[in-house]
Amino acid sequence: MEKQAVNLTQDQATERSTFYKKTYTHLALAFLAFITIEVLFLSSPTIINLGLAMTQGYTWLIVLGGFMLVTNYAEKWAAGTDNVKMQYLGFFLYILAEAFIFVPLLYMAIFVTEDPYLLQKALITTLGLFTGLTAVVILSGKDFSFLRSIITVGSIVALGIIVAGLIFGFDLGLVFMGAMVLLASAAILYQTSNLIHKYHPSQYVLASLGLFASFMLLLWYVISIFLSRD
Repeated sequence: MEKQAVNLTQDQATERSTFYKKTYTHLALAFLAFITIEVLFLSSPTIINLGLAMTQGYTWLIVLGGFMLVTNYAEKWAAGTDNVKMQYLGFFLYILAEAFIFVPLLYMAIFVTEDPYLLQKALITTLGLFTGLTAVVILSGKDFSFLRSIITVGSIVALGIIVAGLIFGFDLGLVFMGAMVLLASAAILYQTSNLIHKYHPSQYVLASLGLFASFMLLLWYVISIFLSRD
């Protein structure tokens, strides 16, 4: 009986290890897919002009609303455990939406900025923060599920400030960007904690989507901070 229990523990450890590998492999592939789609988008003058136009005035509110709607469906599909095709469809839909919404920001970072290394510096900074935050969760083994309510409230407040900024025409500034970096960092802690304490081994698509979303939120505001200093 004792030997059986040991074997069960080893089997569970192997299962979790496989789950982690699948999750981070899917995360890497998602980022590769994002880069591929983004290169195609930034090679199209039509998409670039559309991306730049969507940041003007109230159009950005429609874009944000559409992005939130897509995110909702993508998460629902990715959370399904019965239909693997729908899980991947939801994940790809989210990657596609992220690639499109990043068009104006990356256009500014690549073609408009005077710093040719801005994007590289922003990416290195984001990867460093993501790696450090992930290590904190993995090494400590702490459950960061308590951050969920903080992230929810913070997201609602941030969305309200963004809407107010668009309506009343004020610049959000570095303080807001810094606060969003903190919010994205909290989301990374929360999603990595879910990876360890919450998700079933079959939910690697959903787990990688959550990590990818948090990483992209952090990347967005790190790039924005570098652009504001340029």
